[in-house]
Amino acid sequence: MTGPVPQKRNSRLRWAGVAAVAAATLMIACGPDTVEISIETPIQPKLDVTPFQRVLVVGFVAGGSEDVDTNQETVRLLRSQLRNKSSLKVIDADVMALMEVAQDLNKSARPSEIAAVAANNEEGAANAGPGSGNTIALPVAADRSSQALPLPEHIKDEKDLEPYERLFANVAYWKKLGEEYQNPLIVTGTVLFSPHSRTGIVQRDQEVYDQFGRRSVVPVRTYMERKGFILRPKFVFIDGRTGATMYSETYREEVLYNAQQSTPALSSYFELMDRLVPNFLSALSSQKIRGTRTLLK
Repeated sequence: MTGPVPQKRNSRLRWAGVAAVAAATLMIACGPDTVEISIETPIQPKLDVTPFQRVLVVGFVAGGSEDVDTNQETVRLLRSQLRNKSSLKVIDADVMALMEVAQDLNKSARPSEIAAVAANNEEGAANAGPGSGNTIALPVAADRSSQALPLPEHIKDEKDLEPYERLFANVAYWKKLGEEYQNPLIVTGTVLFSPHSRTGIVQRDQEVYDQFGRRSVVPVRTYMERKGFILRPKFVFIDGRTGATMYSETYREEVLYNAQQSTPALSSYFELMDRLVPNFLSALSSQKIRGTRTLLK
């Protein structure tokens, strides 16, 4: 009496399986087919570098953290990237200490300015003649010249960098430097890499288990202190043939870690520079953004 029952059940299961397969096949046949393809979007460079065959990453006015020599590290990193991803020949030269260059130029400019003011005043007095009532303004002018904006020896923030901006407007200096290296494209600028901390509400995922031991992840908002670094580079591109600035752009990136996490300053510097290098390269050469698109058949 019990023998036929299992056979009947097996028959029903077989028919149910066949029906499920047929339904799935019908859905696939009727539904739209999709194809995922990879695409590349070209981005045109911001600068026309066709007149140049060589590029000189000369150095940067750097400041902030003393744990990293950002002048040396930035020059090395950019030269390496340009060798791999640019058609320009990278010039191997000593990294210049631009802070010292700017300070020397600033000191040498003051006596010449005072002498020029004195010559103009003497010429004006001679032309005016006696009794004209004109006075020589040399003491006042010389005093103003001697009180030109000083250049800080230690750069801690953006305000300390401002006086050094005059260096990039010194066309004569950059033209002379360009002549020494066969008129290349000159890359320079400023780099400020400084420690940073922030306190506030942070959302993070936390694992929880219920009374039955089942695991789940829930968002938790906590008040905590985080420490890290801020990187503010300014890239200045100068025409070595004329000494004139062709293009400049400023960036800002920051990274924060838990206060208990110990991350070396150099590691943080490279982490932030990795985010900025594509933007730097896009100024010199065409770049491609890779992505995917889904097409319907």
